[in-house]
Amino acid sequence: MSTLRTGWTRRRLRFDLDTNPKKSLANLDSAREVSFVPMDAVGELGGLDTSATKEVGEVYDGYTYFADGDVCIAKITPCFENGKGALAEGLTNGVGFGTTELHVLRPRDTLDAKFLFYLTIAHDFRRIGAAEMLGAGGQKRVPERFIKDWRPPLPPLETQRRIARFLDAKIARIDALIAKKRALLDRLAEKRQALITQAVTKGLDSSVPMKDSGIDWLGQIPAHWTVRRIKELGRLTGGTGFPHEYQGERDRELPFFKVADLGKIALTKKLTMTENTIDRDTAATLGASIMQGGDIVFAKVGAALLLNRFRVVGCACCVDNNMMTFRPSSLVSTDFALLAMSRINFSDIVNPGAVPSVNAGQVGEIRLAVPDPMEQRQIVEIASRNMQTFEAVADKVSSTICTLAEYRSALITAAVTGQLEIPVDGQADHSGEGLGKLAAEVA
Repeated sequence: MSTLRTGWTRRRLRFDLDTNPKKSLANLDSAREVSFVPMDAVGELGGLDTSATKEVGEVYDGYTYFADGDVCIAKITPCFENGKGALAEGLTNGVGFGTTELHVLRPRDTLDAKFLFYLTIAHDFRRIGAAEMLGAGGQKRVPERFIKDWRPPLPPLETQRRIARFLDAKIARIDALIAKKRALLDRLAEKRQALITQAVTKGLDSSVPMKDSGIDWLGQIPAHWTVRRIKELGRLTGGTGFPHEYQGERDRELPFFKVADLGKIALTKKLTMTENTIDRDTAATLGASIMQGGDIVFAKVGAALLLNRFRVVGCACCVDNNMMTFRPSSLVSTDFALLAMSRINFSDIVNPGAVPSVNAGQVGEIRLAVPDPMEQRQIVEIASRNMQTFEAVADKVSSTICTLAEYRSALITAAVTGQLEIPVDGQADHSGEGLGKLAAEVA
């Protein structure tokens, strides 16, 4: 255990805060309007969306009570590990009700609320809290006991406030840098999509005669191209759900791709490996379709459907039942079909319901503009070169965002555990030295 700074103590948090305060003690009028905060409204590493409101009578039973100045942290996996939590501020009439998957921490006079928030997103708290979770699978939760018995190093109250002010300023600069990098990623994505759209709807030669495709999203296309339904260009197949006990980790014959795998690589790279695998015999017994290298896979349900994440598989594999595959015929190359299908706007055809979805019948009726095979190859060659350039830049920007996030986490942990010399207001700041190459950017 590290040596404490002078004036700092290490004690259980139960002596400095109350957990999950009783709403019965708040004397709330049932007609009073309050903020309503579901889990989606709780930010990762800070921030609550307090725009939704309800009357107390609507939420008193079955929801978690908190008030301005409380610290809310998610208790269920994976929300806890992802850092979902925030200091409650600006609540309607000073009160909020939210998901029951929150722990509410109310600091006493010896603990600054903002310092407590930073303490709960520090690396040690999240790491050890995750190890203390109880329950099975996706229902594991951090017990209230862990929070009460957590023994962080605690400085005097004024030092807590100085650390909180220091971190507020530093984190604001880091978050501003991250926001700029993410905006750059958005611009790169828009340019890439514009490039793909131009290539698969207008071709490479702007001087050729054009015709009306009759399809809104295609618009004018080269006069010598044809318009065909996807079902005329190849075969659509659904994926298969496999019970968890049939899934292995890298030790069985066939990769088993899930929706999450679609977002792990760039459009120009093939899916070849994943954490999950299954046996061919299992796939045959369950009647699962085995995909082959060159098949195109995409989500048919959920948020990933609307993100247009199309990928090509590079080997024999299976995919889960939230995905669909397309095997191109001789009329269209895999690479051209990938580019053309990545421009589909699924939001126009999704089935109504809480979760967006499409089926093979709907996808099969979507029309694509198709040039001859030689022109397909030319379009793919030029578009792929340009996309690889975009993706290389995007990879660098994403790496910078990850480094900034790591620096942010290290800075918070170092500050609240006494590893940094926090400058007194008005003094020169040398606190970032030795914490990473990005320290100068947020100094």
